[in-house]
Amino acid sequence: MGGRDTLRMAVTRQSVAGELADAVVSRDLVRARGLLAADVDFRAMTPRRIWEADGPAEVEAVLRAWLADPDEEIEQVEATAPVTVEDTQRVGWRVRGRGPDGPFVFEQQAYVREDEGRIAWLRIMCSGSRPV
Repeated sequence: MGGRDTLRMAVTRQSVAGELADAVVSRDLVRARGLLAADVDFRAMTPRRIWEADGPAEVEAVLRAWLADPDEEIEQVEATAPVTVEDTQRVGWRVRGRGPDGPFVFEQQAYVREDEGRIAWLRIMCSGSRPV
């Protein structure tokens, strides 16, 4: 083409799992709730608790609790690399902040299965807060 390189771009739809990670990273938990199916199957495990929620509003409340601890200041939330395992996508985020004992970091990995463009099955595992 006249000595010029041509670029071919493939446009792909971002996965609902990726959209969830983006929503959490930007702390737009209302948007995260909007990605969930009305009958989402949700379970999560943090170091001190196993969480279950019925419906998108309860899942949003759980996410909000994790990112809004009154004793901690969240300074940064960043995405981790996504992975696909057959029909399940893994996405995650790393949270950095400062609490009464100083700076900390924790990571959460979400395993997602979608149905008709919504998250129908969601499992989240948390590393627990670690001092930096």
